[in-house]
Amino acid sequence: MSEEKKAGSTFMERMFGVKPKASQKPEPEFSPEPEASPEDQPEPLVSLEDEATALALEPDSPEPESEPEAEPESESEEPAPPAPEKKSWWRRLREGLARSSSSITQGIADIFTKRKLSVDTLEELEDVLVRADLGVGAASRIAAAVGKGRYEKKIEPDEVRAILADEVERILTPVALPLEIDETKKPFVILVVGVNGSGKTTTIGKLAKKFTDEGKTLMLAAGDTFRAAAIEQLKVWGERQNVPVIARAPGADAAGLAFDAIKAAQEQNTDILLMDTAGRLQNRTELMAELEKIVRVMAKVDPEAPHAVLLVLDATVGQNALSQVDIFGKVAGVTGLVMTKLDGTARGGILVAISERFGLPVHFIGVGEQADDLEPFAARDFARAIAGFDD
Repeated sequence: MSEEKKAGSTFMERMFGVKPKASQKPEPEFSPEPEASPEDQPEPLVSLEDEATALALEPDSPEPESEPEAEPESESEEPAPPAPEKKSWWRRLREGLARSSSSITQGIADIFTKRKLSVDTLEELEDVLVRADLGVGAASRIAAAVGKGRYEKKIEPDEVRAILADEVERILTPVALPLEIDETKKPFVILVVGVNGSGKTTTIGKLAKKFTDEGKTLMLAAGDTFRAAAIEQLKVWGERQNVPVIARAPGADAAGLAFDAIKAAQEQNTDILLMDTAGRLQNRTELMAELEKIVRVMAKVDPEAPHAVLLVLDATVGQNALSQVDIFGKVAGVTGLVMTKLDGTARGGILVAISERFGLPVHFIGVGEQADDLEPFAARDFARAIAGFDD
């Protein structure tokens, strides 16, 4: 390489930090490379004449030269529109139960508008409530309350709705119980069961957020070893909440995983262990036997484990949920319920039928996919929402 080329190469490296390719001629000394960004380019040379002109004009300039350049930036940094206001839990519940309540309230309006109360109207009311999956027992009870002392009298639809809300609240109040964590039991083992697609894994993730927000230490166990997606989904929830997840390869023995998870939680003095399980139909004997095995193995590590067995129910299945509660209760010893997907069905009344028949505690209900769309169950809120009241 000639001395001239060496000098040119040294200048390019010194000015721009870029070494020209050997196959290309060096760029002229004051010509920036086409690919270089504006920040990498040297300041343009200004002649004395141009500088004098600029100085002469400066007194008449209302702002420094740099100000006009900042204007586009200020335009691009306009305040973002305010984020939509977070709806209250009541509003989300009310909207989530809208499909369930609309069928009931419309039926009530059709029956009682401009009509006196009679045996026929009460039978029609019972039919409306049964179709909404409140159950025959609850429907008869509500119809009897509406008819008490009002035969052959005109009754307004709003009055019927008020009686409906009162009776539903009366049925649900005894089962609206919080999930209590016994702090003397470490880990407090919660086994989560349910059929395919009921929302078990998502419910565990939401509960994990609630418990960590309360300051409790937590561990998750990916017991749905049949589905690789369920294992990965639980790991994602664990990462979000900075919670350890005990997992094995897909197809691993779920009972063995339960054993290892309790041991690990004991060693780390963890407050709560939440264990997922594979979805299984309540009428599949062999699958229910596997669930029974998980419960037995847990008891070998801790005779009192699991301390709570939560059955996650999908509200969209309607009357089939009654069978699920019955069978899972016998096999796994269900201690409480979580009702999900109330926002996707007109069958929200099934919770009333389940509560009246089984009397199991209802700990949580869900009306969405976000982490805060799972809340402790409140009888009055649910009763007023399903009766179509706005507060």
